[in-house]
Amino acid sequence: QVQLTESGGGLVQSGGSLRLSCAATGFTLENYAIGWFRQAPGKAREAVICISKKDESEYYADSWKGRFSISRDSAKNTVYLQMSNLKPEDTAVYYCGIDGSDIYCSGTFSKWGQGTQVTVST
Repeated sequence: QVQLTESGGGLVQSGGSLRLSCAATGFTLENYAIGWFRQAPGKAREAVICISKKDESEYYADSWKGRFSISRDSAKNTVYLQMSNLKPEDTAVYYCGIDGSDIYCSGTFSKWGQGTQVTVST
């Protein structure tokens, strides 16, 4: 069964850092483009960042460049989202998902996990 499980969220002060993990079961992560998106209460879902099958990173907004990065550990079948210099507006539930195109970063998602809450305090 294809499953994605996010972890690593929590409460952090403004300016702090967190690393989120996305562990996959039932399929091999390195064969797919994997992305992260987030959703804050009352707001639309935002695609944040993606890593393609060729390990190329794509940011979906310039505001995350320099603060967020994505990496993949094929041995652990896990993708990571490293977040630094966090701001209160980064507060949201963060989800990882298989990109809708399977191997490229399109900003759409065909399957995702249950999400992990990130809360950034002032």
